Amino acid sequence: MPLRPFWLAGRPATGETELTVTNSHDGRVVGVHAVPTPDQVEEAVAAAHAVRKQAAALPLHVRAEALAHVSRRIAERADEIARVISGENGKPIFWARGEVGRAVATFRFAAEETRRFSGDVQRLDTEPAAQGRLAYVTRVPYGPVLAITPFNFPLNLVAHKVAPAIAVGAPVIVKPAPATPLSALLLGEILAETDLPEGMFSILPVPNDRAGSLVEDPRLPVVSFTGSGPVGYAIIDRVPRKHVTLELGGNAAAVVLADADLDWAAGRVALFSNYQAGQSCIAVQRVIVEDAVADAFTDKLVAAVGGLVTGDPEDEKTQVGPLVSVQAAERVEAWVAEAVDAGAKVLAGGTRDGATVAPTVLADVPAGAKVIAEEVFGPVLVIQRVSGVDEAFATVNDSRYGLQAGVFTRSLDTAFRANRELEVGGVIIGDVPSYRADQMPYGGVKESGIGREGLRSAMADLTYEKVMVITGLSL
Repeated sequence: MPLRPFWLAGRPATGETELTVTNSHDGRVVGVHAVPTPDQVEEAVAAAHAVRKQAAALPLHVRAEALAHVSRRIAERADEIARVISGENGKPIFWARGEVGRAVATFRFAAEETRRFSGDVQRLDTEPAAQGRLAYVTRVPYGPVLAITPFNFPLNLVAHKVAPAIAVGAPVIVKPAPATPLSALLLGEILAETDLPEGMFSILPVPNDRAGSLVEDPRLPVVSFTGSGPVGYAIIDRVPRKHVTLELGGNAAAVVLADADLDWAAGRVALFSNYQAGQSCIAVQRVIVEDAVADAFTDKLVAAVGGLVTGDPEDEKTQVGPLVSVQAAERVEAWVAEAVDAGAKVLAGGTRDGATVAPTVLADVPAGAKVIAEEVFGPVLVIQRVSGVDEAFATVNDSRYGLQAGVFTRSLDTAFRANRELEVGGVIIGDVPSYRADQMPYGGVKESGIGREGLRSAMADLTYEKVMVITGLSL
């Protein structure tokens, strides 16, 4: 199996060691990649720092065409890339193809937003003292970005950090998740085909215990992290003066009210509590159901979960594959056992085979159980019955997380009430909280993070406003 290089200041490179990536379903080797030495990491950071002014001055058409090229090339290599994602992540090929399609769109959206990334003009002569003055307001990148990415979307979540950085003219260094670096390295191949200046990007698959020096390096003033809460907040504590953005996940809730379409809600909740084997920050973990329809909905939900196809990720029919590792599956299994020991009832699933956990539905779960209070990050769904809208929304908010929530209702008044009252970054009406359009603002409140992704929002997050006032004009 050929050795995959990493990307050092836009060039392929190999180090002194290599790591092997395996598939969690069957243990087969899916790739071997080179690991950068400390000296090579230093070279990458120095290159990003050196090119920062040139990067910020790149004409918009150069940035936009580079991003458009990446979008086109991902589309051209879609099947190859989907198989890399599925191989290293264990994600069913069905979902891997969806991720590739989203990455195509993410880079395309970034190219489009880049061409609109222009300054604003404000007349200041609204007061007599400012007569003859005009303000020109632009956005300027803070500087090179350190992007630390997770395993669950090894291509598209890298895209959501790389694309806006290039769009605003900021060099970017990617540290992909150790379990799933191959998709990011393949993306590096495509980025290297563009006319971006040397040093504009590096992709460094270093172990997690070597990430601290990158986080602390003053030449990387921005840290964009997606992953667990403890690690994210440790980054903020470590570099309190840096600009840090965090996407930290949650225990997403779907509210099913009495006026909902129960068949639609059951099918969507069943699928999106288990897609990516539940390894998504906005996978449905809690389904909060109004008493009047709880029995009927529960029957439909359990039937829909039972109809999901679990198995080999390479099988086109598979909807639920393995978790990223046996260790991850064992943790999920232990959390389910803890809930059952405390009185929870298993309505579906509850078993494990290697890295695969059967889609699981639990009822009567005590409030303090991990499967309710924490982020399961596995194919586990908890049903919670409530008396009405007041209790439903209070139950959603009874969490230290606040990423997204879904509300199944036909009432426009209830929809707007949900938008007012739910303490989350996104409210999805008529569907699961797992819905995300890649161009929309995406991020959370409370312990679900700081900042927003979604191209235009991320571009704003990576930049600051700078104003130039011109004096003595005849306006």
